[in-house]
Amino acid sequence: MGYEKINFAKGTKFLITGVAGFIGSNLAEAILNLGYKVRGLDNFSMGRKGNIEIFLNNPDFEFIEGDIRDFKTCVNACDSVDFVLHQAALGSVPRSMREPLIYEDNNIKGTSNMMEAARQSGVKRFVYASSSSVYGDSTTLPKEEGKEGDVLSPYALTKRVNEQYGRIYSNVYGLGCIGLRYFNVFGRRQDPDSQYAAVIPKFIKSLRAGERIDIYGDGEQSRDFTYIENVIEANLKSCLAHPQACGKGYNIAFGERFTINQMYNLMCNQLGIYLEPNYIEERPGDIKHSLADISEAKEMIGYEPSWNFTDGFNEAVKWYSNNL
Repeated sequence: MGYEKINFAKGTKFLITGVAGFIGSNLAEAILNLGYKVRGLDNFSMGRKGNIEIFLNNPDFEFIEGDIRDFKTCVNACDSVDFVLHQAALGSVPRSMREPLIYEDNNIKGTSNMMEAARQSGVKRFVYASSSSVYGDSTTLPKEEGKEGDVLSPYALTKRVNEQYGRIYSNVYGLGCIGLRYFNVFGRRQDPDSQYAAVIPKFIKSLRAGERIDIYGDGEQSRDFTYIENVIEANLKSCLAHPQACGKGYNIAFGERFTINQMYNLMCNQLGIYLEPNYIEERPGDIKHSLADISEAKEMIGYEPSWNFTDGFNEAVKWYSNNL
C-alpha cells in the first residue's frame, strides 16, 4: 500500500479529529489494521455515524463525541496521545462563499484550539489537513510550495491561516506541525448525498440512478485527483518525518491531471452507462486547473504515492457499485 511497513512503537495512540468523515474514517481503519490505538473525535456536523460503526467494538478504538470549537474537549481528546491527525473542518468552497463566519469559527478557531491542546499535552507531532485551494489565483502549473497566489474563497483563506499557525507552533512553541495540501481526494466512504458532495461519488450515484449530471463550465477544468490510500501514507509518514519538515505545508497528490470531461467519460466506460451531461455556469471561487509538484513532499516526508488516478478510480467505482 505504501504505508504497511511504517513502524511505530507498540501501544502508540493516534487522535483523529473528524474521524467519522471520509478521510478520518479511512485513517482510523488503516491505523487499527496496523495494530495501533485510535481515539476519534467528531461532532457529526460533516461526518456520518455509519463510517465508524465498524470500529466501535474494537478495543483499540475509543470515540469522543465533541466539537473542536470547545477547548476543553480538545484538551481531553489530546490526553495521553502520541500523534494528532487533524482532519476536522468544514469543507466546500461554495458554502464558504455564503457562510464565511462559520468557516472562521470551525476551521481557524477549531484548528488553533487543537494545536494548543496538543502543545499542552506534549503530543509528538501534529499533522493537519490543508488544501490545494491555498494556491488561489496562481496560474503556475504544476503547483509548487512557495508560489501561492491570492486565495479565492473563505475556505481557502482558513487553510492558509492554518498553515501560518502550524509554522508558529512549530517554530515558536516546539510542537512539530505538518500541513498536507490535499488535491481532490477520492475513494471509499466519500459521501455522495451531501449538498456539497465531491464530484466522483456524486457522479457515480447519479449515473447509476439514470440521472444526467451537471458539469460546471465547459468541463475542461483539470484536477490532480488523489486516491485515499496516498493520503493515508502521507499522514503516517509525516508523523515520523525529520523535524526539519515541520512548520510547512506539502502537496499531497499523485502528480497527474485529468479534466472533468475525461474523468466523466472514464466513469461512463467503467459503469457501462453514458448520459449526456448538462453544462452549467461556472462556480465562483473555483480554481480552473490543478496539478501538484510533489517533489517537496517526497524529499521532506518520504512521500511515494503508489496509487495513480486510474487504479484508484477503478477501486472507487467498484466500492460504490457495491455500497450505494
